[in-house]
Amino acid sequence: MYFCTSLKTLLIFYMRKVFSVMATLAIVFIFSSCGSVKNLIYFQGIDTLDLSPSRFLYDARVMPKDILAISVSTRDPEAAKPFFLNQQHNNNYGYDQGLNMYGYLVDNNGDINFPVIGFIHVEGLTARECEAMIRDKIMPYMSKTENPIVTVRMSSFHVTIIGEAGPTVVSVPSESMNIIEALARAGDISVYGKRNNILLIRQDKFGQKHQYRIDITKADVLNSPFYYLQQNDIIYVEPNKTKLASTTIRSYVGVWFGGASTLLSIATLIWALKR
Repeated sequence: MYFCTSLKTLLIFYMRKVFSVMATLAIVFIFSSCGSVKNLIYFQGIDTLDLSPSRFLYDARVMPKDILAISVSTRDPEAAKPFFLNQQHNNNYGYDQGLNMYGYLVDNNGDINFPVIGFIHVEGLTARECEAMIRDKIMPYMSKTENPIVTVRMSSFHVTIIGEAGPTVVSVPSESMNIIEALARAGDISVYGKRNNILLIRQDKFGQKHQYRIDITKADVLNSPFYYLQQNDIIYVEPNKTKLASTTIRSYVGVWFGGASTLLSIATLIWALKR
């Protein structure tokens, strides 16, 4: 009898602790929610911001490990055939049926191995600059009446988004994407994400990783050098205090209720045995 009374007292104490923890964490949750409302608004201060520094059209530049889809078109189809990639001996990439183009992997030296011409250094060039250079190199192999059209696309351009806006990998067929568009394609940031402290991880042409912080609640993000994304960028949206508080609540409540449930089961079993 004494044991049952003690167990009942312990159980009541445990339940009081559960409700006490829940109440405390709920207060923290409410206050952290109130303080984060302003951080949900994008482009604050845009009405007074000078946007002239952002007046340019972005062009991505080729980097090692990019895959370039390249086609050569001529009036006489036979004139372009020598510049078709032989799939049977291709160690670069292959044929892209969707783009109707041949793909070339840019090696660590920034080169592609192009039929007839050989190695061409393309690192640091835009797609339009690649087109002009390749056209100049194949012209000596064409008749004077030919006017070849060279088309280059970066078919491997993508960015990775994780955290409170992911996980997802966003393909960039247009070879140009800003951070706002990337987040929108991922479904936007949840209300639990830090919009004022987004982490951007970027790898340069030497393989060195760099980290940058971006605040999209401020309008001057439009003038940021990191507004436009590069190939293989990683965007991480951290959870805010509200998300952390709610996660803590679920964790604590789960532990306390688990303990209370165990005590209740033991008390029920003992009571049944004593009947």
